[in-house]
Amino acid sequence: MIAALNRLVEFVEEHLAEEIDVAGLAGELGTTEYHVRRMFSSLAGMPLSEYIRRRRMTVAAAEVLGGGELLGIAVRFGYGSTEAFGRAFRAVHGAGPGDVRRDGGPLRTQPQLRFRLTVEGTTTMDTRIAERPAFLLVGHAARVPLIHHGPNPHIQAHIAALPPEEHQRLKALGDTEPAGLLQVSADVDPDYAEGSELTYLHGVAVTSDAAVPEDLDVIEVPDGAWAVFRSSGAYPDELQATWAATAADWFPSNPWRLRSGPSMVAVLERAEDFSTATTELWLPVERA
Repeated sequence: MIAALNRLVEFVEEHLAEEIDVAGLAGELGTTEYHVRRMFSSLAGMPLSEYIRRRRMTVAAAEVLGGGELLGIAVRFGYGSTEAFGRAFRAVHGAGPGDVRRDGGPLRTQPQLRFRLTVEGTTTMDTRIAERPAFLLVGHAARVPLIHHGPNPHIQAHIAALPPEEHQRLKALGDTEPAGLLQVSADVDPDYAEGSELTYLHGVAVTSDAAVPEDLDVIEVPDGAWAVFRSSGAYPDELQATWAATAADWFPSNPWRLRSGPSMVAVLERAEDFSTATTELWLPVERA
């Protein structure tokens, strides 16, 4: 995976002024666009689309300072007008092309990335692969923004709005793995961009032929393999650290890749105040 990401970075450099065919390159590298985008975002700390934009504007800044015609520079980098180019330029550098040309800055340079796999300090991960038939996720869903670190107040508010008896009703409905009440994230942006919207479902897993009450939301999950990561400790810090370690440690050294589908968190045990918990993170995977 590390080699694939470095080839992707090289490909971006070679085609900065063109439309980047990530799906085509991923296919040539024997992986998928979905997996490449998720791994890039997790390891680089930014979406692939944002990295491409920053690199384009970094290279474009050199041409702006070189004194070429702004419309010609804009067209070379895929923009149909100097206005559109100027907006993209300002979003990265904090100043328009004309200001930078006049004042020599400010410029915010995005260096070309290089991915490396290190072996010291890697995280020991309690992991298993579970093959599951098709099943349903049922519960109460809401659209919420993605937040990478700390509690998500939008999810907290969604859960808090449910009456206590509803949690018990959901628990009674669950009849298959993953067991218990689940935190489900679906329709996630492949770039995993912070602030992008996803569907969050507070619910349970049931067999595909189960009778589902009409007042509940349903996510259909096809059959497939799941990587299940168990973690214990401070909540949600330990769970979020496990998320990060899947990209940094586990996927680069195992013959699996992410496939499209919901991710699920099962809370197995927790403190009364939820300050600590034992959880299982379920990620949909397929053989690489």
